[in-house]
Amino acid sequence: MPTLRYIDAEKVHNLSIQMAKYGFVPRMKSIDEPILHSTVWNRQFKNPIGLAAGFDKNGEAIDGLGKFGFGFIEIGTITPQPQPGNEKPRVFRLTEDRAVINRYGFNNDGYEAVRARLIDYRQRNSANKDSKYFKFTNFFLKINRE
Repeated sequence: MPTLRYIDAEKVHNLSIQMAKYGFVPRMKSIDEPILHSTVWNRQFKNPIGLAAGFDKNGEAIDGLGKFGFGFIEIGTITPQPQPGNEKPRVFRLTEDRAVINRYGFNNDGYEAVRARLIDYRQRNSANKDSKYFKFTNFFLKINRE
């Protein structure tokens, strides 16, 4: 989408999250190849390609992002309390290098808001709501600003 490069990078990122949140993303053809199945720390994945933390910082677009065929989606970074992150501008394009610099600074809605979204997601999508993995008991919190 060459036109998007003329729009502020953070606005494009936010637009992408909103599009995925409301399902306005293409469903990618998912090929389930057994050779790609992976197990890490006793967790099974259909493939080893995942979306790293930082794209969906607040767990708003898990359903839509799941349509891209990732083996896993990591959300966050999530801090105990909501925080705004660094001052804008904080995302910069390096057009000649075909790269982006991200200086968001852990902006997020905080643990309670994201936890509520994750519980809602699991209730809508989990086949086994009695599983010990259904309960969100082991959050690993990153750096939190005072």
